[in-house]
Amino acid sequence: MSIWAVVENGAPLQKIERPAREPLGTEVLLDVTYAGVCHSDLHFWKGYYNMGGGKLMKLSERGVLLPRAPGHEVVGRVAKLGPDAQGVKVGDLRIVFPWLGCGVCEVCLKGDDNLCTKPNAIGVIQDGGFGEQVVVPHERYLVDPGDVNPAYASTLACSGITVYSAIKKVMPIAPNEPIVLFGAGGLGLAAISMLRALGHTSILSVDISAEKRAVALEMGATHVFDGSRSDLATSILTVTGAPLMAVIDFVNIGSTSETGLELLGKGGKLVLVGVGGGELVLSLAGLIFRPRTIQGSVTGNPQDLRDVVALARSGKLKPIPVTVMPKDEANAALHLLHAGSVNGRLVLVS
Repeated sequence: MSIWAVVENGAPLQKIERPAREPLGTEVLLDVTYAGVCHSDLHFWKGYYNMGGGKLMKLSERGVLLPRAPGHEVVGRVAKLGPDAQGVKVGDLRIVFPWLGCGVCEVCLKGDDNLCTKPNAIGVIQDGGFGEQVVVPHERYLVDPGDVNPAYASTLACSGITVYSAIKKVMPIAPNEPIVLFGAGGLGLAAISMLRALGHTSILSVDISAEKRAVALEMGATHVFDGSRSDLATSILTVTGAPLMAVIDFVNIGSTSETGLELLGKGGKLVLVGVGGGELVLSLAGLIFRPRTIQGSVTGNPQDLRDVVALARSGKLKPIPVTVMPKDEANAALHLLHAGSVNGRLVLVS
């Protein structure tokens, strides 16, 4: 089996061979057809996350062994079944839920595999969609995309469920209550689409790129703002007429989270999704006199994926822009993403 792998952090991906895997027990082996390229893949390639204050979280210290094929947004065809596997058959096209845990702890058994303290994520701990095949431990981690474009469907396994999970954390609020979204990249655009599908009508998108702001308007944002302007908070509040109840930060650096918190009124929620890095200085008394909630949000669970796919299959979820590239151009795809030259999502096709 060929994989495009990170062999050395920061160095070009290399195409190498892995022994083919035979599925055991309830495992299902899939031939990868589409694999989305995510900002998390960039961090995986670099080998670390900026934790703020000069601290780095090195993936090598968290169970990641190289060489490893990234890619956690996967659509594939069932190729082989373990002897105890049920619910799918060879040839079925399926979206893969990648955020696997140990599978046996209370958290996993409750269905929140993405919150397991012993992660086993596809494209992180085990080889992902930049390879020819992936293995899932059980068919419950597979979702039928139906007639949804499979290239777009692959993005639902990360960007789709990530924004859905984040949006759930700020709900319930009225459909016409303004929501501010920091970042109009793949996640920000997916959030605009998701909010529209859920009936929301007041969506304010912030990005430093004029091109991305234009795409945000095409996706259904009601207002866009240049994130580089010094009076950003004032300009947003001028439009809303009052402090907000919901801000979702898909960038999550010091300046965006600080502005997001400033925008909130009493009882408002700031949900942090991006991993841009940085720190947030808080006035502790300020959180008493103007009580607000700051919450982190990490991907979503298998039920979230089923819910998001159902929305997509219903036709309510407008697809974000997707650019398809051959898998042999995986290095070029990462560099395009790193340069900020992507509107929407890049997807590799086998």
